[in-house]
Amino acid sequence: MEIIHKYFKDLTATQIEQFSKLQELYKDWNLKINVVSRKDIDELYLRHVLHSLAIAKLVQFKPGSKVLDVGTGGGFPGIPLAILFPETQFHLVDSIGKKIKVVNEVAEGLGLTNVKTTNGRVEEEVKDTYDFIVSRAVAQMETFVRWTKGKIAKKQNHDLKNGILYLKGGDLTEELKLYTSATIYNLSDYFEEDFYETKKLVHLGMKFKG
Repeated sequence: MEIIHKYFKDLTATQIEQFSKLQELYKDWNLKINVVSRKDIDELYLRHVLHSLAIAKLVQFKPGSKVLDVGTGGGFPGIPLAILFPETQFHLVDSIGKKIKVVNEVAEGLGLTNVKTTNGRVEEEVKDTYDFIVSRAVAQMETFVRWTKGKIAKKQNHDLKNGILYLKGGDLTEELKLYTSATIYNLSDYFEEDFYETKKLVHLGMKFKG
């Protein structure tokens, strides 16, 4: 939890309480339904919570905006972002039912009222549009763009262009060669821990220029 304080100093008492509860909730649920690897559960704040919050170093979601988290797994990046932005609506989607069950239980345990979930495939189940679509490396970018086609709202509410915010690692040159308008941000510019040395955040604005 100290690592969250280190990079996010202006948390409210409610947010501090919610972030503090995450470890206990995930440990408890992970024993029943394994959604986070055993070794990662002990480093939940470094490897999952802070990683999710990297998106907040690039954009501050405005009240009333809508964010779709595709392939959320156990609720990352959606749950930490929902704590940080209580007036933004988050829609967390995963095709695996037991993962969505954990997300629902965690959201309820934290008292989050700005999270809704869908168990299903995003391309079939989600009909709405969103300011941003977030995810942590669930597929190659080309596949991800296909899944989320038509789900980005045209009306701009932020300085950053509506689009995809994708957390990935390693060399993305080949994967992003079709997307000349993509911007890559190194997470090592935000966080000094070794874990973030090769981690990236990709922003792909709505007009995907190939």
